[in-house]
Amino acid sequence: MIHSMSTQISIIIPVFHEGDIISNTLIHIRKSFGNPAPEIIVADGGPEQDSLDAVKEKAVKKISSPKGRGRQMNSGAAAAAGDILLFLHADTRLPDRAGEKIIRVLRKKHYAAGAFSLGIDSVKKRYRLLEKAANLRTRISRIPYGDQAFFIRKDIFSAAGGFRDIPIMEDVELMRRIKRKGLKIYIIPDPVMTSARRWEKEGLLYGMLRNRFLILLFAWGISPEKLLQYYRPHRGAD
Repeated sequence: MIHSMSTQISIIIPVFHEGDIISNTLIHIRKSFGNPAPEIIVADGGPEQDSLDAVKEKAVKKISSPKGRGRQMNSGAAAAAGDILLFLHADTRLPDRAGEKIIRVLRKKHYAAGAFSLGIDSVKKRYRLLEKAANLRTRISRIPYGDQAFFIRKDIFSAAGGFRDIPIMEDVELMRRIKRKGLKIYIIPDPVMTSARRWEKEGLLYGMLRNRFLILLFAWGISPEKLLQYYRPHRGAD
């Protein structure tokens, strides 16, 4: 059980050629958390390790990992000292006082994990529709996606065996396993702010329909390896 606000949170950031934004990500984390500062682990799956080279903060743990978001997050989790693991995409910004909000949730022993609501960093009105649809889906299913900055008790993550070694859907697959164990997942109303770059590159409607199609196929038992041929977006840790 999480007892106090001094409980350490370990933030794990999987990166792949994110050297141009990782410094700003770290600045936003410090601003969001304040004191006590969280442990921050950057797990780079790129052979050039350019994202790690861009990290100048000595307090940040830098991990070289095999390529693949699930593998990178597992590597970061293995190096984490915190009682709580927070998995954060490099292009996602946490809300103010994120650490306090996470600990407030996990103080309640019946919650094993959680995530924030989704916000998209764009002034374009069409993204408000996407936010509403995504947040409604999450409230009903209680299965958040990775860009919602999901968090989990470290002991439960370890007992579950971490992320499966699959090319996509690693976040959804883990949350489904947590739910099947009868454990509860809480969705914090406060939104993260996720970059719109993926939807801007692919097209909003195409991205929405493709993602729903893949989720349905995954639920029907189609393997992530087969689904990968339909999924070629910009991924920070691919």
